Order: sequence, then structure tokens, then C-alpha cells
Amino acid sequence: MSTVSTFLWFDNQAEEAAIRYTSLIKNSAVLDVARGPDGAAFMVTFQLDGQQFHALNGGPAHTFSEAASIFVSVETQSEVDDLWTALTADGGEDGPCGWLKDRYGLSWQIIPTALPQLMSDPNPAKAGAVMAAMRQMSKICVQDLQDAYDAA
Repeated sequence: MSTVSTFLWFDNQAEEAAIRYTSLIKNSAVLDVARGPDGAAFMVTFQLDGQQFHALNGGPAHTFSEAASIFVSVETQSEVDDLWTALTADGGEDGPCGWLKDRYGLSWQIIPTALPQLMSDPNPAKAGAVMAAMRQMSKICVQDLQDAYDAA
């Protein structure tokens, strides 16, 4: 039986990143750290809310891009705010439409469940108003989405 997981290439921060990520996402843990002869982490296996990841300290040859991101669906504005603040701290960057980069350069999408619910309304004016509001945002604000929906 095969399994599928995500593989992340870090310069030299794989263990640090895994510890950081697992501290922010519930139901998460560092599962294994394979170390080289010098004792430094080489490969780190961890789970974020049950999804398995492998992180390699592979050196600076490859960097992250926005072409791939970790998508986190959250229920409340407080969860959006807390994750956004934690992930953009210490060198992270805000991005458009619920996207951000953390201090390691990895892209994340922090998306409240209200966004796809409101955007899937069968009324195209309401769904379009939510989409237009979202396009003006960096961090998603649920109340602003709801206000756009209600005004359409």
C-alpha cells in the first residue's frame, strides 16, 4: 500500500520549522528526527492535524515559491488572527487574499470556513461581492466578507 505526504526542502531550518509549525496547529507532532554524523537534523517527519510532512535540510539550492502552499481552514476570526500573527512573526510577510509567507519562505493560506460558504452562494451578485471584498484583503476578515455579502 502506498502513502502520500508532502516533502519540504529547507536550507537548514527543518527541525526548527517542524517544532514551530506543530506548536501552532492543533493535533500536530514531530514524529521523527534523523540526524547526520554531526548530530544536526537531516530529515524531520511531522504531522499537522494528521497530515504528514517530511522536511529536509538540503542546503540553499532550492527555495519555496507561492506555487505551493499549506492551506489551513479555520472556523473563527480569532483562529485566523492567531495563526496569521504567529506565522508572519519574525520575518514573515503578508500576502494577498489570505496568503502569507512565514519566516522560512513557505507560503500558507489561512482561510476561514465562511469564505467558501459565502462564495458558493447561488446568487452571483452575492458571491461576486464576497470575491471582490476578498481580493482587497491580505488577512481575511470574516465580518468584512459578511458585510459585502449582506450588501449585495
